[in-house]
Amino acid sequence: MCPTCKRKIAISAKANNPYKPFCSERCRLVDLGAWLDGAHRISAPISEEDMDEGMPGPSRDGDDTPGPN
Repeated sequence: MCPTCKRKIAISAKANNPYKPFCSERCRLVDLGAWLDGAHRISAPISEEDMDEGMPGPSRDGDDTPGPN
């Protein structure tokens, strides 16, 4: 189901749809516009833990400088 217009999308169409999860470019752009206008927003402030998530940790040799180990 398209999150913008709620139209049902056939399973076979989903595999070939370049606009997934939307049914069309129009619905994709409507959603993007809602984010840009502020209609969609993340309700909770981003915590420092959220910002650190996915960041690489210190290397195994104890040296925090980037580069090959």
